[in-house]
Amino acid sequence: MPLNHSAIHIPVLQNEVLEWLQPKSDGLYVDGTLGLGGHTQAILEKTAPGGRVIGFEWDEDAAVKAGERLSGYADRLQIVRASYAALLPELEQLSVASVDGLIADLGVSSLQLDQAERGFSFRADNVLDMRMDRRGPRTAAMLVAQLSEEQLADIFYHYGEERQARRIARFLVEARFDEPIVTTGRLAAIVAAAVPRKYHPPKVHVATKVFQALRIAVNGELDNLTKLLTVAPEVLAKGARVCIITFHSLEDRMVKQAFLQNPAYAVLTKRPIKPTPAEMQENPRARSAKLRVAMRV
Repeated sequence: MPLNHSAIHIPVLQNEVLEWLQPKSDGLYVDGTLGLGGHTQAILEKTAPGGRVIGFEWDEDAAVKAGERLSGYADRLQIVRASYAALLPELEQLSVASVDGLIADLGVSSLQLDQAERGFSFRADNVLDMRMDRRGPRTAAMLVAQLSEEQLADIFYHYGEERQARRIARFLVEARFDEPIVTTGRLAAIVAAAVPRKYHPPKVHVATKVFQALRIAVNGELDNLTKLLTVAPEVLAKGARVCIITFHSLEDRMVKQAFLQNPAYAVLTKRPIKPTPAEMQENPRARSAKLRVAMRV
């Protein structure tokens, strides 16, 4: 089935990634977040005719569509249906001892946001799922139904940096006694009712941080990022670069600290690289993106 325009993922900071990754024509690179293949395609084009990419993608829909989009590069692309957290064992299975660079774009892809049935967005009322890998055991609806008020509040506060976390958690626990919270619309409505009107943000939906926090919890995103940052030096060749794109301050701090604290990394970007005004105008979803780069030493 052909891709519609809304499903095409515009790769964030593409020019900057190529500039800092410095891919070579004989190199082997890992795209830890293949998505629909935007960054991978750019790397493959830059490294023609001999450069190769191993793309990790745990979302089945994205992996299939990326394979279709990049079918012309099939001889230089290997797609792995796994999270980047499994970097080490998956590369070992492929008998890959080292790679010449790594990129990870930690944002939710346009494909996931635009598929209402995936439950990542409150723009349409649908099932409250949020699993990036639908082989995973827990949905967002299960967390909302099973966790205590205190556990929910901790998730909203720590993963979403939501100041109204405790009030929102209390409203959710009270509401689930009346009727299970199984749709995105019901969750968003409860959050909107929980947060006093004067605290509603002017430019984004009041439930944005709660949805972000639940998505992170469902998919274990911060644990996965920690694993990636810890094991990446084991597979990066000397001089190889790692480029990480984050979209909120929690992840950005984790990347910054990992690069600074691990002696295997040499920090190349003292401050994060951000999109240009032109890119933000063309792709509004890029507005909060930050790129940090380190080198294996």
